[in-house]
Amino acid sequence: MQLLRIPEVRAKIGLTLLLLGVYRLGFSVVLPNVDQSALAETMKNQGAGEGLDRMVAMLSLFSASNIGMMTIFGLGIMPYISASIIFQLLGTVYPPLEALQKEGEAGRRKINEYTRYATVVICIFQSFFYVRAMGSTSFLADFGKVGTDYSLIWQISAAITMTTGSVFLMWVGEQIDEFGIGNGVSLLIMAGILARMPEAVRSLVWPVLQNGMALGSPTGIERYVTLIILFLVVVVCVVMITQAQRKIPVHSAKHVRGARVVGGQIQSLPIKINQSGVMPIIFASSLLMFPTLIFGVLAKVTLSVPVLGTIFTAADVAFRTPGGVFYNTCYVGLIYFFCFFWTAVTFNPTEMANNLKDFGSFVPGYRPGARTAQYLERVMLRMTFVGAAFLSLVAIIPTVVVNSMSVDYLVASFFGGTGLLICVSVVIDLVTKLDSQLVMRGLPTLLDRETK
Repeated sequence: MQLLRIPEVRAKIGLTLLLLGVYRLGFSVVLPNVDQSALAETMKNQGAGEGLDRMVAMLSLFSASNIGMMTIFGLGIMPYISASIIFQLLGTVYPPLEALQKEGEAGRRKINEYTRYATVVICIFQSFFYVRAMGSTSFLADFGKVGTDYSLIWQISAAITMTTGSVFLMWVGEQIDEFGIGNGVSLLIMAGILARMPEAVRSLVWPVLQNGMALGSPTGIERYVTLIILFLVVVVCVVMITQAQRKIPVHSAKHVRGARVVGGQIQSLPIKINQSGVMPIIFASSLLMFPTLIFGVLAKVTLSVPVLGTIFTAADVAFRTPGGVFYNTCYVGLIYFFCFFWTAVTFNPTEMANNLKDFGSFVPGYRPGARTAQYLERVMLRMTFVGAAFLSLVAIIPTVVVNSMSVDYLVASFFGGTGLLICVSVVIDLVTKLDSQLVMRGLPTLLDRETK
């Protein structure tokens, strides 16, 4: 492979793989005086079928962590992601931060510095409350080593250890950004998702090894062929929609400079169908976890009141059934809401129209300024509607696969949802970064070879 023949690229790839390996090794380093196997069994028994179990699984999925296990990387990269999202949203409503965003590279470095400070603060609070919550339950009596005193001093030291682990992961992501290949944080998240694949494959293969493979049985060959075909179809569709974009033609005005006429070129303004990425699914999934916890508690508290107890129990069952009509309807509604919300935050048609006007460019058939902004907003609304429909379909595919084919949710999560979108986006970005290295040296790119 030509990429590996380039010393600089080979060093970047090697460093990236080394740092990803260090990241995975950190999940084997548990906090002091914690029995990891006993903790796993305790979490399985006390969280099975509860909203807590689903919340822990989802948070672990998109935070590059294993929050159910008390390791030094237990919080993963989630605090850094939270801080980044907070500053991105504040940049649209807080004028000083918005001014920093417009200062270019210097402003970006300053915002990154603030993001690091905010990450440390978030880590301290999250780690301490997490350790404190575990210490306030009966968990410690189950997974703690005999004779260990889980005092406040131990909880503070454990919180500091987890904070240090998350800050170290933030540093690892930045090192990959600067000296490696690809986006560091995204690669950490993808590595955490792909680390679940061996367990998913084992859950599929183990029943076949135990019971054999026969037509019409739960381990029938037609079932596995269907799963493979469905997986390939979903991946192809996700890649196509992720890459799909609408190109709006933009003309640049002609200018006379001396004896030459410059400008007058026809370019395009690309607008992605899935402008908001994976964020709407993350927000919608996170928000739907809380009704399960709230209604579950209210249902137990109001058991003595017949009417309220019945209402809260029905609501608890509705939100606790991911494949149900009510749950999926709420899920799709929240995805649409966050798609339009996130697009409104990140896409400013008025600013884009003003930029085109300042550079002497215009969209054919529309006057520069307000008319162009109205046109861009109308196009963006239509594109967002289609992108939200795509995200909704991808989000509910895992629950459909679980209910229709009776497979484990860990397996079904690779057929859609947050994990698949993240992996596809990261792989596309990684291929683009590798192609840029080849283009710099005048070599044929990976995509060129595939098309030939």
